[in-house]
Amino acid sequence: MKLYSYFRSSAAYRVRIALNLKRLDHELVPVNLLKSEQTGNDYKRIQPQGLVPALEVDNGRLIQSMAMLEWLEETCPEPAIIPGDAWQKAQIRSLANIISCDIHPLNNLRVLKYLKSEFEVSDEQKTEWYQHWIKTGFDAFEQQLGDDLFCIGDTPTLADICLIPQVYNALRFNVPLTEYPKIRRIHQHCNELKAFIDASPEQQPDSTL
Repeated sequence: MKLYSYFRSSAAYRVRIALNLKRLDHELVPVNLLKSEQTGNDYKRIQPQGLVPALEVDNGRLIQSMAMLEWLEETCPEPAIIPGDAWQKAQIRSLANIISCDIHPLNNLRVLKYLKSEFEVSDEQKTEWYQHWIKTGFDAFEQQLGDDLFCIGDTPTLADICLIPQVYNALRFNVPLTEYPKIRRIHQHCNELKAFIDASPEQQPDSTL
């Protein structure tokens, strides 16, 4: 199994966490987004969208992080990252989708670059854009959380796997988390686990931190 990754990519970060939680051996291949390696012909033969991550497995390639996570769950079900009955699974996916469908696409690197190149937004305006969409998503996410150790239940799930990279990005862009005590608590618990620590941007072979 081979994961094409960039250390700060939140989508790749999700997959790294899941691979670690499921204790799956894999090779990590860095793709430098700052040097636009993802748009080169060699990489686009692997990932036609020119995005990270990409996951190579015996029977082919997957090119979307959420599909990778679902595939990992179906093919390597233990430990489960989408556990429980149908209702709980839906709740987990709902939280995960707040991050993966509502926050992340609006703050993706290519969107931020487009805002700057086509609309000439300033760095300050770009940061305001980024912070706005994180806050909008986190407001809803926080309201859906209870008092469990993790997002839902006492073990990390797909929701936590999506949340932690987004919190990393929020802190990087100076989004204050004082209004989100439950998110902060879950963030702390997750980052005490080896699977999350080893998946963090700072621990990646291509990290410049």
